[in-house]
Amino acid sequence: MKALSAIELRRGKVRSFSIVHLKDYLIAYVFIIPSLAGFAIFFAIPAIRGLVLSFTDWNLLNSPTFIRFENYLRLSQDEEFWNSLWVTIQYVVENVPIQTLSSLLIAVLMAKVGTSMAFRGVMIIPWLLPNVVVALLWSWLLDPAFGFINEVIKQFGHGPLPFLTSTAMALPSVVGINIWRHMGYIALMIFAGIQSIPKEVDEAALIDGAGPWRAFFHVTLPLLRPVLAFVVITAIIGSFQIYDTVAIATKGGPVQSTWVLNFLIYKTAFEGYEMGYATAVTMVLFAILIGITFIQMRLMRAGEAD
Repeated sequence: MKALSAIELRRGKVRSFSIVHLKDYLIAYVFIIPSLAGFAIFFAIPAIRGLVLSFTDWNLLNSPTFIRFENYLRLSQDEEFWNSLWVTIQYVVENVPIQTLSSLLIAVLMAKVGTSMAFRGVMIIPWLLPNVVVALLWSWLLDPAFGFINEVIKQFGHGPLPFLTSTAMALPSVVGINIWRHMGYIALMIFAGIQSIPKEVDEAALIDGAGPWRAFFHVTLPLLRPVLAFVVITAIIGSFQIYDTVAIATKGGPVQSTWVLNFLIYKTAFEGYEMGYATAVTMVLFAILIGITFIQMRLMRAGEAD
């Protein structure tokens, strides 16, 4: 009898435990459903539809015609696509390291020297400006005829520099514009990560005889790994998706030297009316971003901090 009562008691506890957890799960799902619905409507369904369209021939006017893998076969032999991919990779390689290192330097200086809220507000202003406004602003500043920066260069006895009209300088100039826009925002993110590190950790390192540089590289940086991983991953994704600055400042030129993938997608879809082929290029870009993000998260151990 005692054994039977013990079993019944356990069953009762299990039943009550499962009911309580079921209620918790239901409440959690009620809060999650709006986000899941938004994700499905604005991301998942368009992505699936885009994948389907990438196997079709569609000019936006007629119904899509299924052509299997012809778009992808054409893409593999398209010189414009490979040039755009190479230009985009160049932009990412130039943009991400400089942007991350300069932001890290600013964040460390802010943590050591200390800054007011007003200064932090000023730093984030470029990031709050729309990309189109930033591109127009720097197009005027870098104009070889009447731009302010070239006027300053002239005062030192040098001729105007073709920042946005030279094949050698156009892409680095676009990189500089976007670094200027995002550097302050990223520095504030890293600064917030530094502020979250307990001061006792740095003090213990200094007491143990570690100098400032050694404490930074062996204590601060490992603890900043999740923040830095997030910054680098989002910077690479954003760099692969650049469009506004190129479309306004250089229009892909000169001689396609700033013809990035997103610019190719726009020109192909809305000027060439080849929506199916443009969607195939988009799917390739999507696959590249997923692969890079997965590799980075594994290599940088994004969810860990030493």
